[in-house]
Amino acid sequence: MPFYYGYFNIEMVLYFYFVHLQLMGVLYNCIVIITTFFLSILALFNKKMKLFVDGRATTFDKLSVFTADDKVVWFHAASLGEFEQGRPIIERLKQELPSYKILLTFFSPSGYEIRKDYELADVVCYLPMDSKKNVREFLEVVNPTMAIFIKYEFWPNYLKGLEQRDISTLLVSGIFRENQIFFKLHGGFMRKSLKAFDHFFVQDQSSQQLLNSIGLNNVTISGDTRFDRVYEILNQDNRLDFISEFKNNQYTVVAGSTWGEDEKLIVNYINNSASKDEKFIIAPHNMNTNAIDELKKSILKETVLYSEKQGKTLSDYDVFIVDTIGILTKIYSIADAAYVGGGLTKNGVHNILEPATYGVPIVIGPAYKKYKEVVDLVALNGCKVIANQNEFSTIFTKLKEDLGYRKQLGQINQHFIKENIGATKATMNYINSQLK
Repeated sequence: MPFYYGYFNIEMVLYFYFVHLQLMGVLYNCIVIITTFFLSILALFNKKMKLFVDGRATTFDKLSVFTADDKVVWFHAASLGEFEQGRPIIERLKQELPSYKILLTFFSPSGYEIRKDYELADVVCYLPMDSKKNVREFLEVVNPTMAIFIKYEFWPNYLKGLEQRDISTLLVSGIFRENQIFFKLHGGFMRKSLKAFDHFFVQDQSSQQLLNSIGLNNVTISGDTRFDRVYEILNQDNRLDFISEFKNNQYTVVAGSTWGEDEKLIVNYINNSASKDEKFIIAPHNMNTNAIDELKKSILKETVLYSEKQGKTLSDYDVFIVDTIGILTKIYSIADAAYVGGGLTKNGVHNILEPATYGVPIVIGPAYKKYKEVVDLVALNGCKVIANQNEFSTIFTKLKEDLGYRKQLGQINQHFIKENIGATKATMNYINSQLK
């Protein structure tokens, strides 16, 4: 006799649950097809979307270099930040298991366009949209020995395809939050996708507990591989002669990855509060030429752009605007204090780990709560939060005038980095056990 609960028996509940999963699967696949169509239309009018669509048109041609005899480890990153989390693992894998080939896929143009020539990957390409047809063709061509997803990006059809082919699948530097769909009553379809993972390497105990709450116990708290990456930066040559010439042994603030909202505060401080022996390097997030020109015009002190530095005596200038990409990490090495942008926008603050590893005091805006490392460093008091011009000017005046205070914050930040390294080693121990 079936067990009844109210008006429904358990058999009926299970039946409706599985029907729900089937319907969600059908709906999801319809959405993928419709989305793909509309993105192709949008690409006619949007430059970034054109990169997104056109880049995927060449994916299968690039994948054709793989042969049936190749042993391939596939890494997938949503964008540039996730790539940086996967990068230490890729580097170690190439050192320890050189016979394996590396496939690196990106979802976003902002990741692919910057790292499409990454030298340690045998193929770098866009991930085809998550349709059943694409997944079948992709996995048939690549036939990866292992698939490694970085931090997030959970594509149900890819995960199902990997599970059906019994391909070892890992999540590294993962982080989960209670408000994600996996932990909601209506999240059964996406929750089912997580079962494809053979192991989860997560950043914190909260993520482990959330996965445990839905019956997933194959979890290791390893931390964030980005700490390993930024700690290794200290061992590379970070000198930039033109930056040293500009700094000229004077107190220098580096403002990295700034948006318009950040730049208003910075410019106001430079024009009205900064002392004569205080220098500034601004590396805007937006490389738009008009925006860069407007930024330069708004600054009342002597200002030079990276693109016009040739032939100039850089030590004569007060402000240096970095209108190029790829050198901010090295520039942080000469900073006496840093402002990391994005915290005044809805997108949230950018990477604070790079200035932290150099032992630089950091100031940010208030939009940081979704980034664990920032929350932790704010709690430790090495990273200061401002919300308006007065708070900005107050903290930077204190940082300029109080060397002891600067050193205190910087030491907190550098110690924080050292205390959190080791995620790459933990992950590689598992990978080696599976691939050797």
